[in-house]
Amino acid sequence: QVQLVESGGGLVQGGGSLRLSCAASGSIFSIGTMGWYRQAPGKQRELVATATSGGITNYADSVKGRFTISRDNAKNTVNLQLNSLKPEDTAVYYCKARVLADGRYLEIWGQGTLVTVSS
Repeated sequence: QVQLVESGGGLVQGGGSLRLSCAASGSIFSIGTMGWYRQAPGKQRELVATATSGGITNYADSVKGRFTISRDNAKNTVNLQLNSLKPEDTAVYYCKARVLADGRYLEIWGQGTLVTVSS
């Protein structure tokens, strides 16, 4: 069974930093795009950042210049460095990966990790 496990959320003051990590495990042949999404209370889930296996990254306009996504293909991990955090960044952050396992492509989500930014 393929799964993603996130860690690193927490409470931080505005202007502070956090680092989120996500590790994929299971019978994985390869991983394509990995990314981070977030869902604030009462809002829809939105894309934060993605990274392809070749290192091409994409960011939501709201986080450009503040957040950095990175991945380690050898370890099947993806990280998100969150700097200059704002209260509006408060949300549950989810890791997502497109995984090739058991001959099938799967879209896998992690369980989410809560980031709370105080003003």
